[in-house]
Amino acid sequence: MTSTVLITGCSSGFGLATAKLFLARGWNVIATMRSPQPHLFDPNDRLLVTALDVTNATSIATTIPQGIARFGRIDVMVNNAGIGLFGAAEATPDEVVRQAFETNTFGMIATSRAIIPHMRERGSGTIVNVTSSVGIAPMPLVAAYTASKYAIEGFSESLAYELGLFGIRVKIVQPGFAPTTNFSSKSGGNISEQLPAAYAEFAGRYFKSMQEYPTAYTGEDDVANAVYAAAASNDTKLRYPAGADSMMLAELRRSLPEQAFMARVRAMTGGESS
Repeated sequence: MTSTVLITGCSSGFGLATAKLFLARGWNVIATMRSPQPHLFDPNDRLLVTALDVTNATSIATTIPQGIARFGRIDVMVNNAGIGLFGAAEATPDEVVRQAFETNTFGMIATSRAIIPHMRERGSGTIVNVTSSVGIAPMPLVAAYTASKYAIEGFSESLAYELGLFGIRVKIVQPGFAPTTNFSSKSGGNISEQLPAAYAEFAGRYFKSMQEYPTAYTGEDDVANAVYAAAASNDTKLRYPAGADSMMLAELRRSLPEQAFMARVRAMTGGESS
Protein backbone atom coordinates (compact mmCIF):
# COMPACT_ATOMS: atom_id res chain seq x y z
CA MET A 1 0.00 0.00 0.00
CA THR A 2 1.29 3.46 -0.89
CA SER A 3 2.44 5.45 2.16
CA THR A 4 0.88 8.83 2.89
CA VAL A 5 2.49 11.95 4.33
CA LEU A 6 0.85 15.15 5.56
CA ILE A 7 3.13 18.20 5.43
CA THR A 8 2.38 21.63 6.88
CA GLY A 9 3.64 24.90 5.43
CA CYS A 10 3.93 23.79 1.81
CA SER A 11 3.45 27.15 0.08
CA SER A 12 7.20 27.75 -0.26
CA GLY A 13 10.67 26.87 0.99
CA PHE A 14 11.29 23.66 2.90
CA GLY A 15 7.66 22.53 2.83
CA LEU A 16 7.25 22.88 -0.92
CA ALA A 17 10.54 21.11 -1.65
CA THR A 18 9.65 18.33 0.79
CA ALA A 19 6.21 17.78 -0.71
CA LYS A 20 7.68 17.55 -4.21
CA LEU A 21 10.34 15.07 -3.08
CA PHE A 22 7.80 12.75 -1.44
CA LEU A 23 5.68 12.90 -4.59
CA ALA A 24 8.71 12.04 -6.71
CA ARG A 25 9.40 9.05 -4.41
CA GLY A 26 5.90 7.67 -5.01
CA TRP A 27 4.13 8.71 -1.80
CA ASN A 28 0.63 10.07 -1.40
CA VAL A 29 1.09 13.69 -0.30
CA ILE A 30 -1.30 15.94 1.63
CA ALA A 31 0.31 19.34 1.03
CA THR A 32 -1.20 21.87 3.41
CA MET A 33 -0.90 25.64 3.67
CA ARG A 34 -2.99 28.51 4.97
CA SER A 35 -4.20 29.45 1.47
CA PRO A 36 -4.13 26.47 -0.91
CA GLN A 37 -2.13 27.04 -4.10
CA PRO A 38 -2.56 23.95 -6.31
CA HIS A 39 -0.67 25.67 -9.15
CA LEU A 40 2.57 25.09 -7.23
CA PHE A 41 2.37 21.41 -8.21
CA ASP A 42 1.84 19.41 -11.37
CA PRO A 43 -1.50 17.55 -11.34
CA ASN A 44 -1.16 14.19 -9.60
CA ASP A 45 -3.69 11.64 -8.31
CA ARG A 46 -1.43 11.08 -5.27
CA LEU A 47 -1.63 14.75 -4.26
CA LEU A 48 -4.13 16.63 -2.10
CA VAL A 49 -3.50 20.37 -1.72
CA THR A 50 -5.64 21.71 1.08
CA ALA A 51 -5.94 24.44 3.71
CA LEU A 52 -4.46 24.09 7.17
CA ASP A 53 -3.76 26.86 9.67
CA VAL A 54 -1.79 25.30 12.52
CA THR A 55 -2.93 28.08 14.86
CA ASN A 56 -6.61 27.23 14.31
CA ALA A 57 -8.04 24.21 16.12
CA THR A 58 -11.01 23.93 13.75
CA SER A 59 -8.71 23.93 10.73
CA ILE A 60 -6.63 21.11 12.21
CA ALA A 61 -9.73 19.11 13.16
CA THR A 62 -11.05 19.41 9.61
CA THR A 63 -7.92 18.78 7.56
CA ILE A 64 -6.59 15.61 9.17
CA PRO A 65 -9.86 13.65 8.68
CA GLN A 66 -10.02 15.01 5.12
CA GLY A 67 -6.60 13.56 4.37
CA ILE A 68 -7.48 10.22 5.95
CA ALA A 69 -10.71 10.07 3.95
CA ARG A 70 -8.81 10.70 0.73
CA PHE A 71 -5.97 8.21 1.18
CA GLY A 72 -7.17 5.84 3.93
CA ARG A 73 -4.50 6.70 6.49
CA ILE A 74 -1.64 9.07 7.32
CA ASP A 75 1.67 7.34 7.90
CA VAL A 76 3.84 10.41 8.45
CA MET A 77 3.11 13.90 9.77
CA VAL A 78 5.74 16.51 8.89
CA ASN A 79 5.35 19.62 11.04
CA ASN A 80 7.17 22.19 8.95
CA ALA A 81 5.04 25.36 9.22
CA GLY A 82 6.84 28.16 11.00
CA ILE A 83 7.78 31.82 11.01
CA GLY A 84 11.05 33.63 11.67
CA LEU A 85 11.74 36.28 14.27
CA PHE A 86 14.80 38.52 14.24
CA GLY A 87 15.73 41.27 16.68
CA ALA A 88 17.12 42.08 20.09
CA ALA A 89 15.20 40.37 22.87
CA GLU A 90 14.66 43.63 24.80
CA ALA A 91 12.99 45.28 21.79
CA THR A 92 10.77 42.43 20.67
CA PRO A 93 7.14 43.16 21.64
CA ASP A 94 5.14 40.59 23.59
CA GLU A 95 2.64 40.18 20.78
CA VAL A 96 5.42 39.36 18.30
CA VAL A 97 6.91 36.76 20.65
CA ARG A 98 3.47 35.24 21.15
CA GLN A 99 2.90 35.12 17.39
CA ALA A 100 6.11 33.12 16.95
CA PHE A 101 5.14 30.70 19.71
CA GLU A 102 1.59 30.32 18.37
CA THR A 103 2.93 29.01 15.04
CA ASN A 104 6.32 27.49 15.82
CA THR A 105 5.47 25.90 19.15
CA PHE A 106 1.78 25.67 19.99
CA GLY A 107 0.80 24.99 16.37
CA MET A 108 3.29 22.14 16.12
CA ILE A 109 2.10 20.69 19.42
CA ALA A 110 -1.53 20.96 18.31
CA THR A 111 -1.02 19.13 15.02
CA SER A 112 1.05 16.44 16.73
CA ARG A 113 -1.65 15.87 19.34
CA ALA A 114 -4.29 15.69 16.62
CA ILE A 115 -2.55 12.94 14.63
CA ILE A 116 -1.47 10.79 17.60
CA PRO A 117 -4.81 8.94 18.14
CA HIS A 118 -4.91 7.92 14.46
CA MET A 119 -1.36 6.56 14.61
CA ARG A 120 -1.80 4.98 18.04
CA GLU A 121 -4.88 3.06 16.95
CA ARG A 122 -2.95 1.73 13.95
CA GLY A 123 0.14 0.95 16.02
CA SER A 124 2.51 2.76 13.66
CA GLY A 125 3.45 6.13 12.25
CA THR A 126 6.11 8.82 12.31
CA ILE A 127 5.98 12.45 13.38
CA VAL A 128 8.77 14.62 11.95
CA ASN A 129 9.15 18.04 13.56
CA VAL A 130 11.20 20.60 11.66
CA THR A 131 12.97 22.85 14.16
CA SER A 132 16.20 24.74 13.42
CA SER A 133 19.96 24.62 13.95
CA VAL A 134 19.34 27.10 16.78
CA GLY A 135 18.24 23.97 18.63
CA ILE A 136 21.89 22.93 18.36
CA ALA A 137 23.54 26.33 18.68
CA PRO A 138 21.45 29.31 19.76
CA MET A 139 22.52 32.43 17.87
CA PRO A 140 22.37 36.12 18.84
CA LEU A 141 19.47 38.39 17.88
CA VAL A 142 17.04 35.47 17.53
CA ALA A 143 16.43 34.70 21.21
CA ALA A 144 12.63 34.51 21.04
CA TYR A 145 12.73 32.47 17.83
CA THR A 146 15.27 30.14 19.43
CA ALA A 147 13.02 29.70 22.46
CA SER A 148 10.07 28.75 20.24
CA LYS A 149 12.17 26.10 18.48
CA TYR A 150 13.98 24.86 21.59
CA ALA A 151 10.62 24.11 23.16
CA ILE A 152 9.81 21.75 20.31
CA GLU A 153 13.15 20.00 20.70
CA GLY A 154 12.19 19.14 24.28
CA PHE A 155 8.60 18.30 23.38
CA SER A 156 9.74 15.96 20.61
CA GLU A 157 12.31 14.12 22.71
CA SER A 158 9.80 13.55 25.49
CA LEU A 159 7.18 12.49 22.95
CA ALA A 160 9.57 9.96 21.42
CA TYR A 161 9.62 8.02 24.68
CA GLU A 162 5.90 7.97 25.31
CA LEU A 163 4.85 7.25 21.71
CA GLY A 164 7.47 4.55 21.28
CA LEU A 165 5.17 2.45 23.48
CA PHE A 166 2.69 2.38 20.56
CA GLY A 167 5.09 1.88 17.66
CA ILE A 168 5.14 5.58 16.73
CA ARG A 169 8.50 7.22 15.95
CA VAL A 170 9.27 10.90 16.54
CA LYS A 171 12.04 12.66 14.62
CA ILE A 172 13.56 16.16 14.64
CA VAL A 173 15.02 17.79 11.51
CA GLN A 174 17.27 20.78 12.24
CA PRO A 175 17.78 23.03 9.19
CA GLY A 176 20.61 25.52 9.16
CA PHE A 177 20.33 29.08 7.87
CA ALA A 178 18.65 29.09 4.45
CA PRO A 179 18.93 32.48 2.68
CA THR A 180 16.68 31.36 -0.18
CA THR A 181 13.72 30.95 2.18
CA ASN A 182 13.68 34.70 2.95
CA PHE A 183 13.84 34.21 6.73
CA SER A 184 14.02 37.96 7.38
CA SER A 185 11.14 38.92 5.10
CA LYS A 186 8.93 36.28 6.72
CA SER A 187 9.82 37.32 10.25
CA GLY A 188 7.28 38.62 12.69
CA GLY A 189 7.23 42.26 13.72
CA ASN A 190 9.18 45.23 12.38
CA ILE A 191 12.85 44.26 12.17
CA SER A 192 14.10 47.86 12.16
CA GLU A 193 12.19 48.61 15.38
CA GLN A 194 13.40 45.37 16.97
CA LEU A 195 17.06 46.28 16.48
CA PRO A 196 17.87 49.33 18.68
CA ALA A 197 20.80 51.59 17.84
CA ALA A 198 22.84 50.11 20.71
CA TYR A 199 23.01 46.85 18.77
CA ALA A 200 23.83 48.37 15.36
CA GLU A 201 27.61 47.96 15.50
CA PHE A 202 27.39 44.35 16.58
CA ALA A 203 24.67 43.61 14.02
CA GLY A 204 26.94 44.98 11.29
CA ARG A 205 29.76 42.64 12.34
CA TYR A 206 27.28 39.79 12.64
CA PHE A 207 25.91 40.27 9.12
CA LYS A 208 29.44 40.56 7.72
CA SER A 209 30.50 37.37 9.46
CA MET A 210 27.50 35.57 7.99
CA GLN A 211 28.85 36.43 4.52
CA GLU A 212 32.15 34.79 5.46
CA TYR A 213 30.71 31.69 7.11
CA PRO A 214 33.03 28.64 7.22
CA THR A 215 30.54 26.37 5.41
CA ALA A 216 27.84 26.54 2.78
CA TYR A 217 24.38 27.40 4.01
CA THR A 218 21.33 25.15 3.93
CA GLY A 219 19.24 24.67 0.80
CA GLU A 220 15.65 23.52 0.47
CA ASP A 221 16.78 20.18 -0.95
CA ASP A 222 19.02 19.56 2.10
CA VAL A 223 15.98 19.81 4.33
CA ALA A 224 13.70 17.81 2.03
CA ASN A 225 16.23 14.98 1.91
CA ALA A 226 16.69 15.01 5.70
CA VAL A 227 12.93 14.92 6.25
CA TYR A 228 12.59 12.02 3.82
CA ALA A 229 15.42 10.13 5.53
CA ALA A 230 13.77 10.68 8.92
CA ALA A 231 10.36 9.58 7.62
CA ALA A 232 11.69 6.47 5.90
CA SER A 233 13.88 5.33 8.80
CA ASN A 234 12.73 2.52 11.07
CA ASP A 235 15.33 3.20 13.76
CA THR A 236 15.18 5.34 16.89
CA LYS A 237 17.54 8.10 15.72
CA LEU A 238 16.02 11.35 16.95
CA ARG A 239 17.89 14.33 15.45
CA TYR A 240 18.76 14.99 11.80
CA PRO A 241 20.84 18.14 11.19
CA ALA A 242 20.12 19.39 7.66
CA GLY A 243 22.61 21.44 5.66
CA ALA A 244 26.40 21.82 5.90
CA ASP A 245 26.18 24.62 8.47
CA SER A 246 23.83 22.70 10.74
CA MET A 247 25.98 19.57 10.53
CA MET A 248 29.08 21.61 11.37
CA LEU A 249 27.39 23.08 14.45
CA ALA A 250 26.25 19.63 15.57
CA GLU A 251 29.80 18.31 15.30
CA LEU A 252 31.22 21.31 17.20
CA ARG A 253 28.62 20.85 19.94
CA ARG A 254 29.57 17.17 20.28
CA SER A 255 33.32 17.70 20.22
CA LEU A 256 33.97 20.88 22.23
CA PRO A 257 33.57 21.73 25.92
CA GLU A 258 30.83 24.28 26.51
CA GLN A 259 33.07 27.35 26.95
CA ALA A 260 35.08 26.50 23.86
CA PHE A 261 31.91 25.93 21.87
CA MET A 262 30.44 29.27 22.95
CA ALA A 263 33.70 31.05 22.10
CA ARG A 264 33.57 29.50 18.63
CA VAL A 265 30.00 30.70 18.10
CA ARG A 266 30.95 34.21 19.29
CA ALA A 267 33.79 34.29 16.79
CA MET A 268 31.57 33.09 13.94
CA THR A 269 28.91 35.71 14.69
CA GLY A 270 31.16 38.76 15.09
CA GLY A 271 31.11 38.80 18.88
CA GLU A 272 33.91 38.66 21.41
CA SER A 273 36.16 35.62 21.31
CA SER A 274 35.90 34.94 25.04
